[in-house]
Amino acid sequence: RISMSMRRALRAAVRVPRTPLPPALIRAGRPSSALAAQVRGFAKIEVKSKQAQATAYEIQEAVKLVKSFATARFDETVEVNVKLGVDPRKPNQMVRGLAELPYGLGKPIRVAVFAKGPKAEEAKAAGADIVGADDLAEKIKEGELNFDRVLATPDCMGIVGKVARILGPRGLMPNPKMGTITMDVTEGIKSCKQGQVAFKTDRNGTLSCPVGKVSFPDEALVSNLTHFIQGLEKAKPSAAVGQYFKRATISSTMGKGFRLDLKYPPFTKPKVMRRPE
Repeated sequence: RISMSMRRALRAAVRVPRTPLPPALIRAGRPSSALAAQVRGFAKIEVKSKQAQATAYEIQEAVKLVKSFATARFDETVEVNVKLGVDPRKPNQMVRGLAELPYGLGKPIRVAVFAKGPKAEEAKAAGADIVGADDLAEKIKEGELNFDRVLATPDCMGIVGKVARILGPRGLMPNPKMGTITMDVTEGIKSCKQGQVAFKTDRNGTLSCPVGKVSFPDEALVSNLTHFIQGLEKAKPSAAVGQYFKRATISSTMGKGFRLDLKYPPFTKPKVMRRPE
């Protein structure tokens, strides 16, 4: 093992006082010259990554950087974090809605439906994972939450209200503004299965949402991200004034985050060149 004094000397030699040594180098016990070279290279990588994080990129470039820094042994989720110029404390400036991701999220979405009679049969035929009414509410009370989205028909909202304290904090409570209270259960289930995501700002005007997996092609991630930003634009409240998009960052589960340049689409509408008359 390398002593603490040797590590301090190596850090001072390469002028990176706070850069930690890679665990693999500490376990290897290599000679000081080879170790110093490795530390110097490690420091350069750290500097480059910090410079990359401080720069704003177009969506295509940011997606490539996120994928290059995703080194975990599992398929990491790609997430986008957006800061909006709204004040969620005011009811007329709350931003919430749905966004359609054409390439989905890379994982199966489990849908539970509160319905009775013919609508329950329609939901089962449409591919719902769990269908029920009072029996489904009892399962939820017992702690069985084996689903990702919840739909309900209007006549079952009285039953849903019994488990509102359980579904509400988890973001699963059906809401007419989110399209999760509907009589067209077939279309609702289809939208959920295809990658429809719900978003809602927190008290600071910030929201986060997954847009795919690192294993997705670049074009798929760019398309999902573009559709998500367009969904935010559609949900812009009329009371919001000033700059709507304040900041946007894209990152993977275990990787670094990279800022998106707000001067380019989809944050701004592309300019249309008019032909001279």
